[in-house]
Amino acid sequence: MLPNQNPEFDALFDGMLFSLLTWEQLENFWGRLDVGAGWYLYALGETRPELPADGAHVATFLRELDMLLRKEHDEEYCGIVYADNLEQPSLIKIYDPNHLGTSCGSSKQKVLPGWVMSRMPPSDLDPSHHVPQNRRRWWQGIVDLLGGNERT
Repeated sequence: MLPNQNPEFDALFDGMLFSLLTWEQLENFWGRLDVGAGWYLYALGETRPELPADGAHVATFLRELDMLLRKEHDEEYCGIVYADNLEQPSLIKIYDPNHLGTSCGSSKQKVLPGWVMSRMPPSDLDPSHHVPQNRRRWWQGIVDLLGGNERT
């Protein structure tokens, strides 16, 4: 079976992205996002979403993700969240603090983010590493917070 590909998504995913370097920038960025704008939430290693998440799921995801990033990326800076547009994003890559590799792309091996938020259906993305069970449990915990109604 061929992977599901979306050329528009692929162009944004592989295009120029801007980093949110500070925690304050990230906090402001999260605050500007329209949670009801039809975001596809994709945890790499899980099934690619067929439908956008509802606003409650997006808000829960952002809250829980922000807590996880601040806890596990114990740095004075953020620098692991990237967007195609910092004011009106269509695509956001969030790198897993426990699997950063060289997210800036300076190595020959491409490190995929842990999570992707997209305003368009994403292409299938196959992480080159094993996604740890604690990340899978974290994702399932978000799904469970919403009563198991996973639309992502």
